[in-house]
Formats: sequence, structure tokens, C-alpha cells
Amino acid sequence: MMQDATPGLIADIGGTNARFSLVLPGVDEAQHSLTLPCADYPSLEAAAKAYLAAAAPAQAPRKGAFAIACPVLSDEVSFTNRDWTFSISALQKALELDHLDVVNDFTAVALAVPYLSDQDKVAIGGGAPAFGAPIAILGPGTGLGVGVLVAGKEGWHAIPTEGGHVTLSAATEREAAIIGRLRPQFGHVSAERLLSGPGLVNLYQAIAQLDGVSPSEPAPHEVAKRAKEGDAVAKETLDCFFAMLGSFAGNLALSTGARGGVVIAGGVLQHLLEDFTRSSFRQRFEDKGRFKGYLQGIPVHVVTHPYPAFVGLRGLVS
Repeated sequence: MMQDATPGLIADIGGTNARFSLVLPGVDEAQHSLTLPCADYPSLEAAAKAYLAAAAPAQAPRKGAFAIACPVLSDEVSFTNRDWTFSISALQKALELDHLDVVNDFTAVALAVPYLSDQDKVAIGGGAPAFGAPIAILGPGTGLGVGVLVAGKEGWHAIPTEGGHVTLSAATEREAAIIGRLRPQFGHVSAERLLSGPGLVNLYQAIAQLDGVSPSEPAPHEVAKRAKEGDAVAKETLDCFFAMLGSFAGNLALSTGARGGVVIAGGVLQHLLEDFTRSSFRQRFEDKGRFKGYLQGIPVHVVTHPYPAFVGLRGLVS
């Protein structure tokens, strides 16, 4: 009997980019991967149809699995960081799919973690993971994704969360002043307001204002460039970003009992990896008073795989 060659359609949709690919039966690697800027399309449906037109598969996909950077609570889905809203059932019909799974983006990343090799991640301290213990996943990108992976009798189960929207806490007086500077603007200063790509810009502007420097609005990738060029505000921005991310990750590890490890994905750190590995992240991760010893043994890894969500979505269309 010939193997069915019908591809599955998978997508990782954030606030900035929509990443699409095809999964072929018996082929490990995703095929025809393409990243489309969300701003170029009026809807997710339009972006998906543009991808299918560009990929031009020999057979139209019959199954789909999309990872979305927002809560998926019902048939109607609204993005957190993009002005897109869609109906899962209507999108399935528009794309002529027999089945369409839509999950939170960090559910997909969490599902990928057991399948990532050592070449797909970089270790940031800690010891060996505790067998069968929960694994916490977070990722600064356009937003701040958070998920948890727990072991069950039939394998790993991903728990979607909106942990990126918890109230951000300060560990120093300087951090308290930064958060205080942003509170009139946002009201609730969540972790995502600072620990994300746009968060880098918010941090930069708050620090500039505290120091009496005329604030500008650099793109997130420009902050690191300015830091390397000697911009004191940009340098403190990166230092503060890494330190606060360490505190947040340590809180997450304690809250979830993540002795199986903490995994950091998202696009921001992939571009700042060299600076991150030299930062105070690990010190702040472990700086939890009486529970420092508990955290010292927890391994932290930064994902370097370009499309981890694709790895997790593959099983939903295979």
C-alpha cells in the first residue's frame, strides 16, 4: 500500500510574524518553511492563503495545526498583540481542511521540548534534570509566552498559561523606580511589558527618563547595537532585562516545581545570546533566599532551534 503523501499545514503565529510550513508523512523536517510579516495581511486567513499559493504543494493539505500567541478559549480567537480575530471553524472551512487544531503558541513550544537535541539548545547553568519532574517554558518575543510540561502515564502533557501577564515584581530600588515610571502609562505593569521585544523599548525609555536623558524609541534590535556602541542607557537596559528575566524565571520554577528544567524560547534571546550568557541572569534566577539551593540544581536552556513550535505541532498533523 502506498503511503499517503498528503501534507499537513502547520503555522506558528505571533504578533509580528506568521511562520508556515508543511509536514510530509515519513519526513522528519518541515518543508517549504516561510515567514510572512503579519502587518502585510489583513487577517490570518489571508496570510495562510498567501503561504499556500507560494508553497504550491502537489496535494492540498487536509489537516492543520496552528500555534497562536494568545489564549485559545473558544471558537472565536483574538490575538493579544495583533488586531486579528478569527473563527477556528470558519478558518478550517476557508482553507478546505478536514481538521484544524489551534493551540496556544507555548503549548506547541512545550510539546517540542522532549524532542529537542543538545544541538538545539544552549545550557545556562544548573545540574541534571529531575526525572519526570515538571518543565517550565518561557519565551520573550513580541510578547512573553509561558507554559508548563508535566509527565503523565502516556507521555508529556502541555499546560497552556498566560503567565506572561502576571504583575512584574522588583528586586532592587532601581527596578522599583523603573516599574513606577511605567505604571502611569500602563496601569498594570505585567512581566510582558518589560520582558519582551517591545519591553526592551519600554525599559530603555523608562531608564532614559529616570536619568534625565531625552528618550528615543529604538527598535528592539537597536538596543543591543547601541549598547555595543557605548550607550549607557542601552547597556543598563540589557543588564536590567536579563536580571529581571532571571528573577521571573526563578519565580516560575518555584511556582511550578520545575525541577525538570526551565527552557527559554522566543526570538529575543536568540539575537542576544552572547550577551545573555555573560549576564546576571543565572545569579538572579537562584537568588531566592532559603531556596537558593533548590534552584541551583535546576538546569536552564535557551532554545536555538529556529522553529521549535513546528516540532511540537508536527505530532498534531501526523
